[in-house]
Amino acid sequence: MATTSAGLLPFRRLPDGGLEVLLGHMGGPFWARKDAGAWTVLKGELEPGEAPHAAALRETREELGLDLPAPSAPDIDLGEVRQKSGKVVLAWAREWPQPVPDLTRISSNTVEIEWPPRSGRRIEVPEIDRVAWFAPDDARRVVVSAQAEFVDRLAEHLAG
Repeated sequence: MATTSAGLLPFRRLPDGGLEVLLGHMGGPFWARKDAGAWTVLKGELEPGEAPHAAALRETREELGLDLPAPSAPDIDLGEVRQKSGKVVLAWAREWPQPVPDLTRISSNTVEIEWPPRSGRRIEVPEIDRVAWFAPDDARRVVVSAQAEFVDRLAEHLAG
């Protein structure tokens, strides 16, 4: 059965009128040397009975290890996408006001995985090993393919 995750796509407006979104690089040895397809919206699975938007905010705080800025307007509902794995991802966007966070202070929660696969050996890795700001075209190139739709929807919303 497919799982459902919820996340937040922080964004910032640049002085020249440009836009950047904040993505997280998935942690662990499988993703360590990958770039394209290894970046994701900051997200995670909903807890039983948890509202999706609340889960998005909780997961983003956990993966950044930082408090989120208070919203200056309601978060932008970016809808949902279905990834190749079948997982459904719901997302919202929030503008991150200046000054933006010091990305070297990011401290993601961890997850235990079996590595190497089928070895029986368990290791603990950060869910997100780093984050970075990306212009929309660059974000579409590196993010999990289905999640590129969130970048498009945000850009359309801000342009309209």
